[in-house]
Amino acid sequence: MAEAPKKILIIGGGYGGLKVALGLQRQYKGNATITLISKHDYHYQTTLLHKVAIGTLSARKARIYYRKVLDLHKVHFIKDKIKQLCPKENKVIGNGGAYAYDILVIALGFKPNNFGVKGVDKYAYTLSSLNAALKLDKNIENKFKEYVHTKNPRDLQVIVCGTGFTGIEFTAELATQLDELCLICGIPREIPKVTCIGRSAHILPVFNDHLAKTAENKLEALGVEILSNACIKEIKEGEVIIECGGKTQSVYGNTILWSAGVKGSDIVEKSEIPNKNGRIAVNAQLQCKDFNNIYVVGDCAVAANKDAIHAPTAQLSAQMGDYVAELLCAKLEGREFSKPFAFNHRGTVCSIGHTDGVGIVYHKNVKGELAAFMKNTIENKWLYSIGGFNMVFKKGQFRYRTSN
Repeated sequence: MAEAPKKILIIGGGYGGLKVALGLQRQYKGNATITLISKHDYHYQTTLLHKVAIGTLSARKARIYYRKVLDLHKVHFIKDKIKQLCPKENKVIGNGGAYAYDILVIALGFKPNNFGVKGVDKYAYTLSSLNAALKLDKNIENKFKEYVHTKNPRDLQVIVCGTGFTGIEFTAELATQLDELCLICGIPREIPKVTCIGRSAHILPVFNDHLAKTAENKLEALGVEILSNACIKEIKEGEVIIECGGKTQSVYGNTILWSAGVKGSDIVEKSEIPNKNGRIAVNAQLQCKDFNNIYVVGDCAVAANKDAIHAPTAQLSAQMGDYVAELLCAKLEGREFSKPFAFNHRGTVCSIGHTDGVGIVYHKNVKGELAAFMKNTIENKWLYSIGGFNMVFKKGQFRYRTSN
C-alpha cells in the first residue's frame, strides 16, 4: 500500500513563513501537501509600517495578496486565525477547525512586549500590524484636522516610547511630514511636538556611538526632543511618567506610540511547547528540541548558534525561511541534509524620513542619501524575491516616490 502524501503545514505568512512556502513551491517536485495558513489574506512588510502610520505609504500598496504570489496548485492557502497548538496530537486549531500535519513550521511572528508597564495596552498605539498602523495614521490625521476646533496643543504632541528601529523610523517619518501637515491644516509649525523616550544612553543601541549620534543630530535638526537614560514607569491617558536622573517627571501628549520591544507569539506562549516569552529554543537546524517534526522561523525562534547581538529582524526571518524550505525539500525527497543554519548579516539601515538614513552595510557605515538608497534597495530586494521585477515596479520603494 502506497504511503499517504506528507502534510506540511506552515502557520504564519510573514517574512519567514512566506519564504518557506515560496521555497517549497519553487524547489519541491514531490506529492506532499503544502498548506500556508495566515490570519490575513495578504502579506505586508513590517519594516515599512512606520510609513503606513504616517500616510506616506498607502494600505493598498502595502498589501501583497498571498493568492497572487503563490502557485495555488502547489501551495494551498487558508485564511484563518490559529488559536491553539496541539503538538502531541500533530494538529493546530483555528477558528475554522483543526488542521492536521506531519511537519509543522511555526512562523507566527511577534507581539509588542509591554514589559509589565501599567497602561501600555490601554493608552498606547503600537506598530504590530498593518491594521494597527492604519489606526495610528487615522488618529494623527484626525488630530490635525480637528485642531481648528479643539485648539488643544496636546492633540498635536506625540510621544514615542522606545528608541530602537521602529520608534526612530516612525519618529523621523512623522517629523519630516510636520511642515506639510501644518501647512495643509493651517497650524503654526511651533505647536506640534514629537518626543522620543529611550532607556539607553543613545538611540539605536544596535549601532556604534558615532552612527547613533549622527541619527540623533538628524532628528534634533527636525525638531524632535530625545529623552535618553529614561525609565518609563507608567502610561496614563495623554501622559507618560518617566524616571530620569533619579527624578520622576511627566511627558504630555495625546498620541502615544509604544515601540519599546517585542516578544514571540502569545499562541506559542500559551502552548505546551516549552518557550520563553513566546519564543522556542531550536537546534542548529531550526528544529524544536522537544518535537522533532516542528520547525520554527522568525520571531518565534531562538536559534542556538545565532549571534546574540542580532535582534529578531526581517532579514533573519527571511534567511530562516529559505533554509527551512531547503531542508524540507531534502527531507521529503529522502536526501541527506546536515548543513546547520547560519545567519549572513548583510547589514542594517534605519531610515530618517524618505531621503535620509544611517546604517551598516557589509560592515561599512553609511548615512544620508546613500543610506536611504540602501534602505529602498533592501525593501525592493525582498519584493523581487517573492514576485520578481513586476512586484518591484508595482510595490517598490523609489527615491522620489512619495504620496505627495
